This record gives sequence, C-alpha cells and structure tokens, in this order.
Amino acid sequence: MTAALQSDFVELLRGHSRRYHDAHPFHVRMNEGRCTREQIRGWVANRFYYQENIPRKDAAILSNCPDVDVRRRWIRRILDHDGGGADGSGIEAWLRLGEAAGLRREEILDHRHLVPGVRFAVDAYVTFTRTKPWVEAVASSLTELFAPDLMAERLAAFERHYTWIDPAGLTYFRNRLHQAPRDCEHALEIVTTHCLSAESQAAAVDALSFKCDVLWSQMDAIDKAYPG
Repeated sequence: MTAALQSDFVELLRGHSRRYHDAHPFHVRMNEGRCTREQIRGWVANRFYYQENIPRKDAAILSNCPDVDVRRRWIRRILDHDGGGADGSGIEAWLRLGEAAGLRREEILDHRHLVPGVRFAVDAYVTFTRTKPWVEAVASSLTELFAPDLMAERLAAFERHYTWIDPAGLTYFRNRLHQAPRDCEHALEIVTTHCLSAESQAAAVDALSFKCDVLWSQMDAIDKAYPG
C-alpha cells in the first residue's frame, strides 16, 4: 500500500470523529453545565457498566491475537482498568467518581440504575470483540482517537459547572488524558500494519462505525431514562 493510500485510510478513520458521542445532545448539555444532579448520577451509574466491561473486551482481543508483541503491549489496558498499573485501577477511579457525585458504591456495583439499552449496547460490544477477527476488534477501539479531546473538555466542564462533585473524584478523567493517546497510537499502528487490502480496510472502518453506534446508543438510552 502506498503512503498516499495509507494516509487516506487513516483520514477515513479519523473522519468518524463526526459520529463520536461527544456530539450527542446529552453530552452537549452535560458539558455546558445544564445537567441536574440526578442526570449526572444516572450517567455515572450507567457508564460504569461500560467501564467494568472494558477489561473483558480487551481480554477477548488478547485471546484471539496470535502476535505476542501485540499481546504484551495490549495487556496494559487491562492493568489500567483492573489495577496493577502505576495509576491504580480505572474501575476504582470510576467508583470514586460515583461516590463523589453522591452515589453509594453498592448501588453502582449492583447495577440497580442500569437501563436496558446501555446493557444491550455494552454486551453487544463485548460480543463483537469476542467473535470478530482480532484486528477488526482492535479497529473498533479507535474511538480513542477522539477520546483525549473529549476527556479534556469533560474535565474542564465538571470542574467549572459541577462544583458539588469533589475534585478528587475526577481522577479517572485526568488519567485518561495520557492513557488514551498511548492506547490509540498502538491501536492505529496495528490497524495500519495489518489492514493493507481494500477489504480489510473496509472491515476496519465498519468496526469503528459499529463502536460509534455502541457509544451513541448508550447515550440515547441514558438520555431517555434521564430526560433534560
């Protein structure tokens, strides 16, 4: 594949930023400071289901990946979320966000606030990573290309508009500012190395489209359960 064709492929992937869930009406309202405490708590409680399933989708990718070098690097994602890394556990950091927002830990862990649409979308994503070729599963993770900007905007919005939340509870967002660029650089390297045919590139783009739909569907379900 020529450098020009590879550049076109990367631009096509990056173009999915227009379909990223930061443009969802709920996210827009949240970042503008127009969400109520109930809405913020509902978002945090439901998003936890996605957070706790991230290590499972990464483990699924690892289980299908025959490349030992990829596995050695990819496993850092599981450590980031389950614990064992220098910054502690991403899942624990999200639980502390919930507590800072006024939720009890047990009501996050037992999923009492989880709405069916969020459960369905997250479960579909985990199934996708288990059943699709591992490079396509990696491609689906490329929403991280857009995550650093979203995290920076979200952190600023929470610090500015939701001062009732203890700032110590925002550690998850701060950690992802440096974790997400590292992760997406690796994923993009994998996809551009392995997707050299028109068919494999189309499959990668479809995988990323699917992930964008997963994230948007989650927000639709949350928005319906906690209307503005």
